[in-house]
Amino acid sequence: MTDPLLPAIEIETGPAPDAAVIWMHGLGDTGHGWSEVVPALRLPRTLAVRFLFPHAPKIAVTINNGFVMPAWYDFHEGNLDSRADLPGVHRSQAQVEALVARERSRGIASGRIVLAGFSQGGAIALYAGLRHPERLAAIVALSTYLIAPASVATDASAANRDVPIFMAHGTQDPVVQFRWAEASRNALTAAGYRVEWHTYPMPHSAVPEEIVAIGAFLTRALTVTA
Repeated sequence: MTDPLLPAIEIETGPAPDAAVIWMHGLGDTGHGWSEVVPALRLPRTLAVRFLFPHAPKIAVTINNGFVMPAWYDFHEGNLDSRADLPGVHRSQAQVEALVARERSRGIASGRIVLAGFSQGGAIALYAGLRHPERLAAIVALSTYLIAPASVATDASAANRDVPIFMAHGTQDPVVQFRWAEASRNALTAAGYRVEWHTYPMPHSAVPEEIVAIGAFLTRALTVTA
């Protein structure tokens, strides 16, 4: 028996969408937290996009004293390579794949689907996107890091070796350290991925200039693949 689909907020920018963006929130947040971003992206009216903002399941999070909260995986203090609970990451990867499959069943081609996310959600967007068996339109990873970078060489899908990736990070981020993001970007570029890299003088958050840049990136990615 398969798990039910994650509940999600859906916003369509036009009738009969032919593209989709699945956008995962950060630790302790819900899909509501990012759902208001759509108008600020300033997408052209010619793009009809279905945005999905799924709600992560509630689990006990070790780093927060075991408190139960929305999270894509459990994680601990420590170095970058051992923070993420990989069984939890794989569970969330499967849940994202189920959302992708549902969009496919609604008539949207894999090459018109973007995986996006902030912090924990961005880590899942990268993890699932790099391993998705069919070519995606793009990946957007905000204020986040690459989970298990050493496994990318063996686990990554050949179909997404040239997928465009947008990464943005705050130079003053006290939660996901800037050097972790830089190391993640460097690991991806060393593996041959195309990474559009942006930095902003901000903490663990987002700024208007960043949102506009994401909108421009999505416009390019979805227009090129139309």
